[in-house]
Amino acid sequence: MANADLKSVDKIEILSLQDNYIEMTATDNSAVVTRAIPLKEGYFRQSVLAEHGFSAVVKTGSNGTTKTFLFDFGFSEGGAAYNAGILGADLSSVEAVVLSHGHNDHTGGFEKLTEMIGKRNIPFVVHPTVFRDPRYLKLPVRDMKIFFSPLGRGQISAAGLKLVESSAPLLLLDNTVLFLGEIPHKTDFEKGFPIAHYQEDGQEKWDPIEDDTSVVMHLKDKGLVVLSGCAHAGIVNTVNYAREVTGIDKVHAVMGGFHLSGALFEGIIGRTVEEMRKINPDFIIPCHCTGRRAIMEFEKVMPGKFILNMSGTKMTFAA
Repeated sequence: MANADLKSVDKIEILSLQDNYIEMTATDNSAVVTRAIPLKEGYFRQSVLAEHGFSAVVKTGSNGTTKTFLFDFGFSEGGAAYNAGILGADLSSVEAVVLSHGHNDHTGGFEKLTEMIGKRNIPFVVHPTVFRDPRYLKLPVRDMKIFFSPLGRGQISAAGLKLVESSAPLLLLDNTVLFLGEIPHKTDFEKGFPIAHYQEDGQEKWDPIEDDTSVVMHLKDKGLVVLSGCAHAGIVNTVNYAREVTGIDKVHAVMGGFHLSGALFEGIIGRTVEEMRKINPDFIIPCHCTGRRAIMEFEKVMPGKFILNMSGTKMTFAA
């Protein structure tokens, strides 16, 4: 789908129901950033929870109309749902659900969050290989394997969601949101997750994680807002594909997990940051699996554009 007819919107809000970090004393609120202050009866009686996972409620606004969707479910069964409760996030307004990929740190809170959404037959949009099973990380230690527990189609049906499978880019919510679909690997340094594997017909194969994807929105007069789950295809590949599919070069914000954490990926931090600097988004917001070293490098190289995300933080981008 070249030059997808993605409509521009006047406002985009991204509320992180779950991310890897929380700092209750942060005082950097701005027109873009709103930090969570979950007070009850004038007291700090509870904290937003941080976990190694990601989930967000995203709203787009245009001409007095708001469209709302849920992006990913976080890690634990109840973490993102707990945060949604104390943040006052009304999931009954969700009109679509998008899953970035089928790993547990993005699917774990499925049941609790879909209960909050209710059985309303709204679209649940995924790449078909989300259902690949068995799927695991193969560690170079005594052939140790760490398995993922993918969602099943029956779970989705039982939750009252309408399954939509697509490997191609797909426009959602009156063309205000683009599900990016399978992302081509074009850069020479973003090579995927080398220890990811799956089995098919009794044969072990390397898992390119084709279901890895992002969502894209177009903020009027300011450019694209790209939200990734883990960017297993590479965040530079992801953003460049969003530009190619939409025909829009200007990027306003890049947010989400960039998967640059750990020894397998730290070697490409410098190149990733440099390529993102060339893309030149107005805001860079690395989350979740990006990792401390990469996050610090983005802040060092792109200080005026960098924002640190947290569980419970709401990002507001306005035209």
